[in-house]
Amino acid sequence: MAQTDGQGFFVTVDQTGDWPLPERLLENCVRCVGSREGASAGEISVTFLTDREIRALNLEYLGKDRPTDVIAFALHGSGDPPLGDVYVGYEQAQRQAREEGIEVEEELLRLAIHGALHVFGHDHPEGDERTASEMFRLQEEILEEVLSRP
Repeated sequence: MAQTDGQGFFVTVDQTGDWPLPERLLENCVRCVGSREGASAGEISVTFLTDREIRALNLEYLGKDRPTDVIAFALHGSGDPPLGDVYVGYEQAQRQAREEGIEVEEELLRLAIHGALHVFGHDHPEGDERTASEMFRLQEEILEEVLSRP
């Protein structure tokens, strides 16, 4: 389903499975990232995939033969409105939510935000420093903002 904010910033949420998705909240998360980045135009899609599907993307584009939680592709040039695709591994998100003791919905929102931040050019270090990075701080701030809205 594609939704615009009325100003030309489009968000599309899709899936290859038949999972319960909080579409409106997912759209709001991506919009919040766009708003924070000052984007009044652009398009970001968020697609939820099976382990098999995201594993294939991870192998083809990142050379890693395993399922992952999120892969993002920025498809715009420098100075152009943001254009990108975010792919979230639904089954991996379920496992991570279980491990963290949180609701799956919260993890799905977090991963959509994470991918959208990558589309806007944010990055983080690998390893233990990852969760202490500015990108992760911003990700959690945006998640909290969206979840606190009525």
